[in-house]
Amino acid sequence: MSTVLIASNRGPLSFTRSDDGALTMRRGGGGLVSGLSEVASAGDMLWVCAALSDGDRGAARLAPAGRLDRAFDTRPVRMLDMPPAVFHRAYNAVANSTLWFVNHLLYDTPLSPEFGTRFRREWESYRDYNGAFALALAEEAAHGARVMVQDYHLTLTPAMLRVERPDLRIAHFSHTPWAPPEYFSLLPDDVAAEVLGGILGADHAGFLTARWARAFMDCCAAFLGAGVDHDARTVTHEGRTTRIGVHPLGVNGDALVARAAEPDVESHVAALRDLVGDRKLIVRIDRTELSKNIVRGLNAYREFLAAHPEWHGRVVHLAFAYPSRHDLPEYREYTAAVQRCAKEIEDEYGTDDWDPLILNVHDDYPRSLAAYRLADVLLVNPIRDGMNLVAKEGPILAPRCALVLSREAGAAAELGPESLLVNPFDISGTATALYLALTMPEEERARRGTRLREAATALPPHRWFEDQLHALG
Repeated sequence: MSTVLIASNRGPLSFTRSDDGALTMRRGGGGLVSGLSEVASAGDMLWVCAALSDGDRGAARLAPAGRLDRAFDTRPVRMLDMPPAVFHRAYNAVANSTLWFVNHLLYDTPLSPEFGTRFRREWESYRDYNGAFALALAEEAAHGARVMVQDYHLTLTPAMLRVERPDLRIAHFSHTPWAPPEYFSLLPDDVAAEVLGGILGADHAGFLTARWARAFMDCCAAFLGAGVDHDARTVTHEGRTTRIGVHPLGVNGDALVARAAEPDVESHVAALRDLVGDRKLIVRIDRTELSKNIVRGLNAYREFLAAHPEWHGRVVHLAFAYPSRHDLPEYREYTAAVQRCAKEIEDEYGTDDWDPLILNVHDDYPRSLAAYRLADVLLVNPIRDGMNLVAKEGPILAPRCALVLSREAGAAAELGPESLLVNPFDISGTATALYLALTMPEEERARRGTRLREAATALPPHRWFEDQLHALG
């Protein structure tokens, strides 16, 4: 039985099946997995996750009760083989198309959302999905174990697990922003109450910034009539008190620098230098996710070029926009919009000897690290973001890089004083910030860069996780 358990939708491993039926195991993707993998590998913690693909489901079926470590050479992992239809409705329809949209304020409200009978069927699947995690955790946990439940996919799990195992100490952590009550009210009242009550099943509910924690507490007061103490950061509901924690997630600077010095990164550095020449380099690295605001960022660069012809031929914008959630139509269209905007800029300003914009939509982590190293300016302009580790990784690898940062990114709470903060909807303001970043004096770049690195590495993943474990007692 395990004394510390992690639960998340995506796990530390993923599997692909070849044409001959053989399974190939590799590390799971995503920022959450990257951050938690460093901590989980240090001990014998059990990680409970969902099977995301046919390969994952095949691996889970080969393992006794889904325990991958009993069938493969791996750390302790239990992978849950959900019915594909249940997983699709829970993951795509509710988690990514409802809760994500609410907390990132993404809805086009004249047209969406609509909560009818279809949504109610989807919500039942979300309940079933969370219930499967709760049962698996209850089966695997030792008496009095600590359970760390992660993110918006699993908002109902803490309360469900509390019913099954009242002896456990349970934490929930939200890696996204949290919507204020007036926007959270888009959800049906009973669904809003169930989400909040689900998280309040935990002893400790963690958030990346004080702003998101405050919004959650305000929602608890508005929708549940819960007793909220903002100073003590507690919420009392139905006779239980949940402590609210603020845990900004940082970067392991030493590990990142070491990885960025490896040969595969060095080869990309050489290739990018040949491509860019001695021009200044503006870099952005994002998934083509609606909240990342890539199109407005490209339009800000276009406005910068229009306002500053003296920079033509002297600057290149390197935009890595990696595919995300292409099983959702909104995301396919957004990727297409990014590509259309990039082509318009290239057609308008490109010359025989100057490509003003280089867009790449193929995920390549070593190439991203190379781009960080060469960046003169890093553009991070999300509409809304829980933290945004890109904003923290860039200054570590490019000490003299100027950071243009959205005030709506969670990272702004820590990095704001040394960044050029922008309103993510203000294209002209962002264009001006790009100009100021490119023309920033070297002494100021160095001073800001030092402080950005200090803030970015202040709470690396192992300390972030240990602080939450400590909060559980």
